[in-house]
Amino acid sequence: MIVKKRESATDGVENVIISLYAKGMSNSDIEEQIRELYDFNISTSTISRITDCITDDVIAWKNRPLEATYLIVWMDGIVFKVRENSKVVNKTIYIAVGLRTDGKKEVLGLWLGKNESSAFWMSVLTDIKARGTEEILITATDNLNGFTDTIKTIFPNSVTQICVVHQIKNSCRYVVWKDKKEFTRDMKQIYTAPTKEAAKAALNDFKIKWDSKYSYAIRSWENNLDELTVFFDFPIEIRTIIYTTNLIENLNGKIRKYTKNKLSFPTDEAVMKSVFLAINESTKKWTMPVRNWGVILNQFLAIFENRIKL
Repeated sequence: MIVKKRESATDGVENVIISLYAKGMSNSDIEEQIRELYDFNISTSTISRITDCITDDVIAWKNRPLEATYLIVWMDGIVFKVRENSKVVNKTIYIAVGLRTDGKKEVLGLWLGKNESSAFWMSVLTDIKARGTEEILITATDNLNGFTDTIKTIFPNSVTQICVVHQIKNSCRYVVWKDKKEFTRDMKQIYTAPTKEAAKAALNDFKIKWDSKYSYAIRSWENNLDELTVFFDFPIEIRTIIYTTNLIENLNGKIRKYTKNKLSFPTDEAVMKSVFLAINESTKKWTMPVRNWGVILNQFLAIFENRIKL
């Protein structure tokens, strides 16, 4: 009843196989699951051929046209182990998520490269522009060296906000355990200040207290302060969605959940296929605009009225 004559598998079973693969199951696990569910055998090689059909979908998706304007684009990288020339090496999947003018989020693409670098991000941004994007009003990134300059090269009018959460984590990396609670409490005074001027004053107090012990963390705040405090230039509703890259990090967490069973991937195509399917699963609920969308849109129109195409 399930597999008709002259058919190796029904469309329904293929969909089940792709869904199980997307949720992180290996080919052998899928083979066992199909046998238990439908009481017939399907080889791992057949399962592999079925999942390989996704490759064409990935190529079409990666090359689709994009919106002319994105209000915000969050960017981050996630590292996977991939086999290359008989060795297992670390490779980075670069991910960009855009907020469209209808208030909905969209994954703009996936790009595979070596260790995360501003040079590779330039090729990512170039691809986004080549696919039709003319304006990115605000970018939210980690504090990767040279990232802001790279963005300005491709989208010169974009405003860059460095993720405050990344900055906090990096600042605390070398703080000894007994100081960490007090250090983070004092640091919080900077990014929770009511205005940019108050944030600068809080940083000065922070420096006076901690510079002799943790000068590296202080210097990092001073060097990145302009990009770390961009969110102060916007109303509260916009601030809450740009001062951190939590949105894309939450997406990365879901991707990790779906791919955690695969300790390493045999090819670049295999990791791209798995991440693409994980994103499809993770973004199924991205059907509604972001919270307070009516208020946020009106604020964007007031601030960037000549640059937004609805």
